[in-house]
Amino acid sequence: MRFQQYKTAILAFLRDAQIPFDNNQAERDIRMVKVKTKISGAFCTTTGAEQFARIRSIVSTLLKQNLFVLKSLTFAIQGRLQF
Repeated sequence: MRFQQYKTAILAFLRDAQIPFDNNQAERDIRMVKVKTKISGAFCTTTGAEQFARIRSIVSTLLKQNLFVLKSLTFAIQGRLQF
């Protein structure tokens, strides 16, 4: 009954790519680590895992701020941070 009443709102993510599947940002951030682990088996070193987490954190923050990821990362590597 409740699903039928809110069906349009519940399934809105199917029509609009801007609407997330769920509302749990932390879960979405962790999901990338799980995908990486499934693909490669595991991280070879703790340092590699920390670097991956750091980069994913930066990318996630850039996306949340509606900034261009590749352009921003390129500027950061070149030491030309722009805010």
